[in-house]
Amino acid sequence: MAQGDPVTTSARYLAPSEGGDAWAAEAAVDGRRGTQEIVRAGEAVAPDRVAALLGLEKGRQVVERRRVMYLDGVPCELTDSYYPVRIARGTKLAGTARIRGGAVRLLAELGHVGVRVVEEVAARMPTADERTALAMDADGPVLEVLRLTLDARDRPVQADVMVMPPGGQRLRYEIRIG
Repeated sequence: MAQGDPVTTSARYLAPSEGGDAWAAEAAVDGRRGTQEIVRAGEAVAPDRVAALLGLEKGRQVVERRRVMYLDGVPCELTDSYYPVRIARGTKLAGTARIRGGAVRLLAELGHVGVRVVEEVAARMPTADERTALAMDADGPVLEVLRLTLDARDRPVQADVMVMPPGGQRLRYEIRIG
């Protein structure tokens, strides 16, 4: 990893924004252009591991938002966000339009503020669809970040599955005890 590689920290994506796009702002700090395309949104059956993260039975519905993140026009991350239907049904989270201030701000306006996040990072081989969507070469792994956001009562608010090529990635975590 080169010294000048951008550092991604999850913290900036967990607090409500005043109206900007956190991804675009993060890229702009490094003089780059971050954009995203919402490729699908609406109700769907939760993948088994997402259902488990959200504390749902297998086969239950969630509201899903699937996005491709671009850095300077190049796909660099696939991000799937999942919300319990009790929170997101009938909201802008279920649509493909951009949400001013982002999903975290909308969730806060709806009374669902995340106060704790659990993340798991793993390296694995990509699926054929992931390899194509990320314009990756034939060989090489991806990093997968699973994120669960919980409210003050420890209820799941959002689950994210992010997949990205490892080249140029630096993930930074700060842990405060006590």
